[in-house]
Amino acid sequence: MTQTMDAVSIDWAELKRRAEDVRQRAYAPYSEFFVGAALLTAAGNIFVGANVENASYGLSLCAERSAVATAVAAGEREFVAIAIVAPGNKPITPCGMCRQVLHELAPNLPVQCHGALGGLLETSTAALLPHAFVPNDLGGKDL
Repeated sequence: MTQTMDAVSIDWAELKRRAEDVRQRAYAPYSEFFVGAALLTAAGNIFVGANVENASYGLSLCAERSAVATAVAAGEREFVAIAIVAPGNKPITPCGMCRQVLHELAPNLPVQCHGALGGLLETSTAALLPHAFVPNDLGGKDL
């Protein structure tokens, strides 16, 4: 399904295909849970990311944050949509850390979560993290 967000058309099938492709290149020797993400920017570019595990689990990098970091490093800061593909049938949503990072840069980003065997969840960053910590919270005066 293709949908339009402002001036950029979202080709969900292409985003899913790109996430499926990069998922095959993930580095997941410990969990064997290969995840891929494809992030569409307002400029019409697609940035992909795969999870990269580490023997020190806390140092692992999720596919979503990998895609965001690559886009930001390329100078992109306006995101239009993200597709995530994980193993199995059940769609897996981004972890809390990824939700916070995605919300920071795109608080109303459309998100499609796909299970590699067919499941689909359509949501948004706002729905995934309804009470996000936002830049205005840094003042601390209202706490």
